Parts: sequence; C-alpha cells; structure tokens
Amino acid sequence: MIRVEHLYLSPGHNYFGHHGREPDEHPMLAVPEVECVAGRGLRGDRFFDYKPDYKGQITFFAGELHDELCVLLQTWDRDPSVFRRNVITRGVDLNTLIGVEFEIQGVRFLGSAECSPCYWMDRAFAPGAEAALKGRGGLRAKILTDGLLRVDARS
Repeated sequence: MIRVEHLYLSPGHNYFGHHGREPDEHPMLAVPEVECVAGRGLRGDRFFDYKPDYKGQITFFAGELHDELCVLLQTWDRDPSVFRRNVITRGVDLNTLIGVEFEIQGVRFLGSAECSPCYWMDRAFAPGAEAALKGRGGLRAKILTDGLLRVDARS
C-alpha cells in the first residue's frame, strides 16, 4: 500500500537549470490534491507541458528517507518539500518502481528513472545530503492516465 503523505506544486524552478548561479525562490506549495494530466504532468506545476514525453512529469520521494536523513544529518527543521519532489510517499521502495507501471488512487504511472540527487541537496537540506541520497533520490515518472491524487489516501 502506497500512502500519499504530502503533495507539492511549484510555479517555477529554483535549482533546475541554475548551475553557476544562485537559486530562485519559487515556493513549494503544499496542496491537498493534484490534477494528473496524462502525458503532460501536474496542472499548476513547473514541469507541466515541459516537453513531449518528459520522464519527470511527476516526482516522488520517500517520507521514510526524509526521517532517516533528519537523524543521520541531525537536521530537524527541514520539511520534505526542500527536496522539490511532488509526492511524498510512505510504504514503498521507490527504486522498485523504475521501469514499472503502477497505480496510486486509480491513477496509472510509469516509473521512468531515479531523481538523481545533485549538489543543491547539501544546500537545501544539510551538508552531506547529496552523498546520503545517492541511489535513492526519489522517482521520476510519466503520467499514463488522468486523475486526482489526494493527501492521506491509500492505494
């Protein structure tokens, strides 16, 4: 069972495409539900209609990993939104969904790749975050069917 713990949208990119300059300050907006649009992304998010067949139409991050990083890096004041992923989950190893079709709350997805962590993670969360996230930075996925995802629902 995959639990949706948090949902986030952002109107703009803070780190993506910002190598060599300061990040922007677009907020991650916590929302109770998101509209998934097949082949396009999340309505209202920075990656909506980003480019055809984009592998990161929606992104996922494990809430259990956020908890682990808080302990490991002794950082208690960072919300999981700092990772800039759309969906914070509980109850699934996201890496097992790479290359797999899966369903949450009646919406179908195709896990396309890991969200590889970058040097910005050390700034966004805490020094050491990039290294700690290697091989488990979250999941990029394509949206296969239209539908709504809601916080706290189980699939």
